[in-house]
Order: sequence, then structure tokens, then C-alpha cells
Amino acid sequence: MRCDYCYNKDIVFAKNGAYSLDDALAFLQTRRSLLDGVVLSGGEASLQELTPFCKAIKKLGFSIKLDTNGTNPELIKQLIALELLDYIALDYKAPKEKFQAITHSRNYDAFSETLTFLIEADFDFEVRTTLHADLLNEQEINLIIKNLKQRNYKKTYYIQEFRVTEENIGNLQKPKNSFDKSRLLDDIKIVWR
Repeated sequence: MRCDYCYNKDIVFAKNGAYSLDDALAFLQTRRSLLDGVVLSGGEASLQELTPFCKAIKKLGFSIKLDTNGTNPELIKQLIALELLDYIALDYKAPKEKFQAITHSRNYDAFSETLTFLIEADFDFEVRTTLHADLLNEQEINLIIKNLKQRNYKKTYYIQEFRVTEENIGNLQKPKNSFDKSRLLDDIKIVWR
């Protein structure tokens, strides 16, 4: 994906990583008594073969949270079946009708499969959306809320307000459009971040 608001531009467009998995594990070894858990994020962490890496992290005694766009449902199912993940933060980028415009990808169906799986698996996870008011409006967030309710999502829905950083993929600045939170449906619990 190439979401315009993404601030991990250097990671998304990197040809090679700066550290190997062995480097990361060596670092974690030095933090065994200092940290409780590890967050696997990106870009998109599930583009990597995470199973052996997660097994090694678990052997060190850490909990694992995966931040994901949900476009690799088979890997996510495998990691959960092997009990290698403790928590997932799933990015619901946009309603189906706007998904490609926001993400520059056609992977809504894969994301949807992951969301359905997580709800039915009763796995510990959250759904979150990054909101830039020039990209998503109240109606579009309400479409997400309606979809979550239809799927029987009973957890908290987190909306993360875009913050201007030094660089983001689309060189976005502060939104010109306003966003009226009072126009959102109250069908599910919403927390603003």
C-alpha cells in the first residue's frame, strides 16, 4: 500500500533493510528483563516471513503485537493458530468504495477476509482508522462503522487523527476540511487518539 498519510516513507520505499532478523533478535536478547513485548510494524510487517521470527521472539519470552493492514490473511491465520501473536491492531483504511483511492491498492478483499477471521476467532485485536479530513469525511467513517456493526464487531473502534510530520508519502499537511465528530453513528464504541 502507499497511503498518502503514511509517515514511514523510508520503510515503505526501502530496497533493503538496515538490520537483519538476527540483528533484531540479538538486540531483543539484551532487553529480556527490560521489555515485556515487541511490536511488529512497518510498512507492512506481514510481507515478511514472520513465522520463524515470531517463534524466536516467543522463545525469548516476549509478547507480540502485530500492526497490520490485514492483506495477508493466510499468514495472520497461521500465526494465530501457532499462538505466536498476542494482539493485533488492524488498520481499516477506508470503506470498500474508497479503499483503492486511499491505499493505492486493490487489496480490500484480503483485508475483509482478515477482519472477518479475527471477529469470528474471538482473538484479542482492535480496529483503527487514520483520519485525514481531506481524505475521509463523516459519511465515509459512518460506512466503516456500519460495516463493523454488520460484522458483529463488539470491540472499541479507534480513530487516529492525522498529525503533520516532517514527511509522509503524500506530503500531506493539516487538513483543510473540518470533521464533525457529532455526525458519527453511535453504533459502536469509538475512541479518538
